[in-house]
Amino acid sequence: MHIATPAPAQADLDDASRQFALLLNSVTDYAIYMLDAEGRIRTWNQGGERIKGYVANEVIGSHYSRFYTDEDAAAGLPATNLKTAATEGRYSAEGWRVRKDGTRFRACVVIDPIREDGRLVGFAKVTRDITERFRAEERLREAQHALLQAQKMEAIGKLTLGLAHDFNNLLTIVVNSLDLIGSRVRDGKVSLMVDTALRASERGVLLTRQLLTFGRGQPLAPERLDVNALLQEADGLLRRSVGGSVALRVEPAPDLPPVDVDRAQLEAALLNLVGNSRDAMPDGGTIAVRTCLRHASDPALHEAGESAWVCVEVADDGQGIPPEHQARVFEPFFTTKDVGKGSGLGLSQVFGFATQSGGHVRLQSAPGKGTTISVYLPAGEVA
Repeated sequence: MHIATPAPAQADLDDASRQFALLLNSVTDYAIYMLDAEGRIRTWNQGGERIKGYVANEVIGSHYSRFYTDEDAAAGLPATNLKTAATEGRYSAEGWRVRKDGTRFRACVVIDPIREDGRLVGFAKVTRDITERFRAEERLREAQHALLQAQKMEAIGKLTLGLAHDFNNLLTIVVNSLDLIGSRVRDGKVSLMVDTALRASERGVLLTRQLLTFGRGQPLAPERLDVNALLQEADGLLRRSVGGSVALRVEPAPDLPPVDVDRAQLEAALLNLVGNSRDAMPDGGTIAVRTCLRHASDPALHEAGESAWVCVEVADDGQGIPPEHQARVFEPFFTTKDVGKGSGLGLSQVFGFATQSGGHVRLQSAPGKGTTISVYLPAGEVA
């Protein structure tokens, strides 16, 4: 009887070990390899070479901890993961790993123990590069957080706007009535009380304007401005506002395009920012007021591309803002100052002015490392 001789390819597939080797080396999306009981690498596949950058003779025999970051290796994570796999039957997690060229990638890792007759002889390790998915999820979380923050500020703005309009109407009646009383009364004591009430009312009018600015209900009078020239004109006023214990540096960038904003509101925003920085440095320090041209995207418009912005920054080396407060600093009446030392409307005025002017505000701060607040204003076209 004639028995057909298998073709070479068929013979390879009839060999179980050969089948397994072909299977592992055909998988390039996963690094699949075996470790001995101590964690030394015993096998290597094409996926490991593609993901981690090493060829087989560079890693076989070495300990698998070489793929971990320095901080994870120092914390004993490689040994802990093998122990977890051995005692619990599997280890599965995500974490940062290191390629041959030193770059980091986000890895999804599974480690299974390999036993023979009940004795642990090694581990099967599978690693997948999920960096792109991780980055996409991060961007999605950031976009969702920014959207929720924008919706919250929009809701607070609408509430504030309604209250400010009603309060402004009441103040108008009070101020007009006080003016009328003052014009008809000649008694000195009564006139003094009227003047005191008028000053308090004027303070209320100022607070109302700040609320209207935050709620984008304050009418603006935009004009074409050179921000550097405005800074130069306001230099004396800004220096007087910081006092003697704080140093003020003004650092204008050359060749800035103009902006179309309300001059008075921009000056008020600068005074508010400088005043906040001064209050954050009771023992003295340095405030830097800088201008520059930046290309960036509006955080409220995630699908929009980058555009040109004239950026006005006020940076200090003060106490910094705790992380738990940073999301609320632009809300009306939110303040970390002691009672009576601030209305909590300064930064809300800055936020409202920037937003109503078509721009936005960014905050960078850390406790003990100071605070930088950047006002982004749309760059105008140079004539």
